[in-house]
Amino acid sequence: MDFLREIEGKRAHDPIFNDSGRSFIPGPVIVGAGPSGLATAACLKEKGIVSVILERSNCLASLWQRNTYDRLCLHLPKQFCELPLMPFPDHFPTYPSKQQFIQYLEAYADRFDIRPRFNETVARAEYDHKLGFWRVKTETTEYMCRWLIVATGENAEAVVPEIKGKREFGGQIFHTSSYRSGDVYRGKRVLVVGCGNSGMEVCLDLCNHNARPSLVVRDSVHILPRQMLGKSTFGLSMWLLKWLPIRLVDRFLLLVSWFMLGDTSKFGLDRPKLGPLELKNLSGKTPVLDVGTLAKIKSGDIKICPGIKQLKRHAVEFVDGRTENFDAIIFATGYKSNVPFWLKERDMFSEEDGLPRRPFPNGWKGSCGLYAVGFTKRGLLGASMDARRISEDIERCWKVDAKRLTSKP
Repeated sequence: MDFLREIEGKRAHDPIFNDSGRSFIPGPVIVGAGPSGLATAACLKEKGIVSVILERSNCLASLWQRNTYDRLCLHLPKQFCELPLMPFPDHFPTYPSKQQFIQYLEAYADRFDIRPRFNETVARAEYDHKLGFWRVKTETTEYMCRWLIVATGENAEAVVPEIKGKREFGGQIFHTSSYRSGDVYRGKRVLVVGCGNSGMEVCLDLCNHNARPSLVVRDSVHILPRQMLGKSTFGLSMWLLKWLPIRLVDRFLLLVSWFMLGDTSKFGLDRPKLGPLELKNLSGKTPVLDVGTLAKIKSGDIKICPGIKQLKRHAVEFVDGRTENFDAIIFATGYKSNVPFWLKERDMFSEEDGLPRRPFPNGWKGSCGLYAVGFTKRGLLGASMDARRISEDIERCWKVDAKRLTSKP
């Protein structure tokens, strides 16, 4: 493109850009080579805009490749998890496995010729108002770009709460990001803290490997069957929402769940007052889609426990006064954004939780060419929506710049 050559010509004579440690990027810089970053790069590539992805790890989708358990499958049907411009292979099952999803992401990167720059940890990113560029610094290079796309997501860092007596426990204590399989816990007493989808599945995996798991349930939780009336619960919900208000859909889901699963409160799993979809919209808390864990709870193979008061030597004291012995504790306590640690910007992202201040669907765009992808609390479907919006917006800016520069006498 002629206007890119003009930019490069100006840059060649500007000492700001001629430092050996600096790299001028004509297109956007994307931080993060997970599904969100890949989707955005592909959408941009389709519009003729080449981006640069910086990834702190040595592989794409490092959360999936390094920090997930072996039995993990997509919780939603594949049609709701595909990235823009490329569906899953027809021969993949409805709920692809972890390895199949990684294969899909690698094929996606190959198809759109996306080549992230691995082992590039962004230490600082800040907008230079004098130059009109973002300055993105890694250990070795300072990248300068017009557009910065934050694709590090909601799950960048594991959350492990502080609990009294942690040093006294003496057994293994770790986050689910380090859990792979229950095979090494055969016959052992394992306490899983957190009753979301990960905590429930880890308990099931432990059961299947003849461990003796217990599950800490501190809050109310919605448990829904993964399939309803021969269809995926998520797909059925999305279809019903086209015709009915969210509260009616929630009532329907809870009614069917009661018939299929029974009264979960009998087993220590109280439901929230708000329905599952309304609660998801307001708080981002995802309902648990049951894949067999509830049956193990009903049979007594998985024991429900209240909150933890403190840890003792190979034992846990609960808030109800009971004390039980355990060999290991696994925290299924989720993840958090790491954006406030490296992005020096306070208007778009909250300093408290590292998420966009504006709620979905308006949190994808900030000022001065700053964008966010994968922070919608709506999984891969939300990330794909963000990727399309961002690519369309940058394309508009790209065309305006091209017209302005090429129309000069």
